[in-house]
Amino acid sequence: MSEYERELAEAQREHWQQTYGEHPAMYGEEPSEPAVHAATVFRAGGARDVLELGAGHGRDALYLAREGFTVQATDFSPTGLDQLRAAARAQGVAGRVTTAVHDVRDPLPLPDASVHAVFAHMLLCMALSTTELHTLVAEVRRVLRPGGVFVYTVRHTGDAHYGAGAGHGDDIWEHGGFAVHFFTRDLVDALAEGWQLQEVHAFEEGGLPRRLWRVTQTLPR
Repeated sequence: MSEYERELAEAQREHWQQTYGEHPAMYGEEPSEPAVHAATVFRAGGARDVLELGAGHGRDALYLAREGFTVQATDFSPTGLDQLRAAARAQGVAGRVTTAVHDVRDPLPLPDASVHAVFAHMLLCMALSTTELHTLVAEVRRVLRPGGVFVYTVRHTGDAHYGAGAGHGDDIWEHGGFAVHFFTRDLVDALAEGWQLQEVHAFEEGGLPRRLWRVTQTLPR
């Protein structure tokens, strides 16, 4: 990681810490549409345990726990995870949820072939370089069991904020303090090399609206 990338990463960490501190449960309590879809896909594949990357304050991790999955939720914001644990206790699912403060630029804190499924809603389109994304997806591959499922979502270059705000190179643009790596379809395909790419589903979310892809890919058995 270059010094510039390191400074951008630290600035984003501080921004998210402040955001969660000032706006507890900022995304509400209802699960995202991708999490509802992921639960269906995971259940159909026989998954019992899920790793969520970039869980934030936990609306999706908590939903997956309520649906009967054992969830390990990671995020680089301790504040967000504090809110997640408090909500898990309040909802009676604390026994199904564990948390870990983790930056996805570092190796995932799990053994090889140890989880059935991985979920990440808009985590891969944070301020991660293309090189860091390839490293992260290789780590996801490492921790998944054969036949495991990876469902992730990303904003793409058709989004209204693509090209707006401050440019950081590598299709990363910062708008309103949030730096986003906007994906091309070529990047989705490159990250799916060696996987079975099941679906790239276009959808919209939020008031702008944000334009995203929901990607589902599985490891060969």
